[in-house]
Amino acid sequence: MTNKTVVAAASEKAMYVQAAGLFAQSMQRNSTLGRLSGTLPKGEGGASETIRKQTTADMPIVKTVDLSRGKGDEVEFQFLQPFGAYPIMGSRMAEGKGTGLTYDQARVRVNQARLPVDLGDTMTGLRSVVDFRKLGRPVAQSVMDAFLDQSLLVHMAGARGFQTGIEWRVPTADHPQFAEFLVNPVLAPTKNRHYLADGTHGVAPVSVAGGEIGLQTTDVLSMDVVDGIRTTIESIQLPPPAVKIPGDIVAEDSPLRCLLVSPAQYHAFAADPQFRQLQVAAMNRAAKAKQHPLFLGEVGLWNGVLICKMPKPIRFYAGDEIRYAASFTSETESVATVPASFGTTHAVDRAILLGGQAVAQAFAASGHGGMPFFWKEKTFDHDDKRELLIGAIQGSSKVRWAVDQGNGVKHITDHGAIAIDTAVKIIPGERTA
Repeated sequence: MTNKTVVAAASEKAMYVQAAGLFAQSMQRNSTLGRLSGTLPKGEGGASETIRKQTTADMPIVKTVDLSRGKGDEVEFQFLQPFGAYPIMGSRMAEGKGTGLTYDQARVRVNQARLPVDLGDTMTGLRSVVDFRKLGRPVAQSVMDAFLDQSLLVHMAGARGFQTGIEWRVPTADHPQFAEFLVNPVLAPTKNRHYLADGTHGVAPVSVAGGEIGLQTTDVLSMDVVDGIRTTIESIQLPPPAVKIPGDIVAEDSPLRCLLVSPAQYHAFAADPQFRQLQVAAMNRAAKAKQHPLFLGEVGLWNGVLICKMPKPIRFYAGDEIRYAASFTSETESVATVPASFGTTHAVDRAILLGGQAVAQAFAASGHGGMPFFWKEKTFDHDDKRELLIGAIQGSSKVRWAVDQGNGVKHITDHGAIAIDTAVKIIPGERTA
């Protein structure tokens, strides 16, 4: 009898194919955070043939895949400082008067995250109508995807917030392993990238009085706030770079930024009678951008700001700490609290205005098939029990530089993210749940 050509279930080739499939599925997941990055260069199945791949720098999330083995657990990024110089006119001597180029470096560390799922034992399979083995993989995949999305969100926001619940895959900052979960330090917004909703000016720089953040329960997200954001980014030096969505034919003439808002902020904003016009504007822009999914669904476009709902709120309740930077030139973080007057009816939610290159997400090769994502399934106790494990080797970090302002003074600057804190109403009993 002629033997068939087969690939054994435990072979390295089979592991590689499964890992590549998981990696592609996670990279293409249909979520708001998944749509905030460009696509990786084609050929994910043969990714090991290319040592390093990177998505476009024109989107908020820049992903780098480094599949070189044994090169350490950090991926390096470079930043070219703004070039400030005047031309030399007429016949004046130009030789030897060139202005030098300077750049900074930053590194994103990666770490292994693994999620095991108990698939039960022989008797579990006999007693249940549910096939736990078939259910295990999609459940584990969804949890890992949520963990990656929420990790990105926390780094963008510069805080985890204090909302809890079973749907959160990243614990609050008081968890003993919080730093390990986030891999890289969670950095509070820099002074030039942190604003509060303000009833008079739309938005205003962070203020603190009596140890409490300068917000009132009436300082909610509104069109005035969005207008204030647009005015601010057009007035400040070196604002976050515009987002250039692939296929958008008016990206250069009509620059966009993306405003991630919490569900509570979104619903407060959507109550405005003009909100339907914003949804129509988003649909019209989608027609100019090959129907890119970022424009579709629960989004609105107002004054060059694309408003999108984030998956989970970055929320602070009355008495909770909010970290902020008190100096333009230092990363030292100060602490204020949410006003006690917010009580159990209101909280502070953080919206995040995103430009290009807001967050870097690095992936590295695992020892299981050479891909960033991997899965293992094994039996133990004499093949009576079975367990499935999905893992990823990755890390995220907010992109931050010390940026020369043109006078030799460098301001610590979150490159592509601005935090805007607003008041929101919360559901009865949420604070005590």
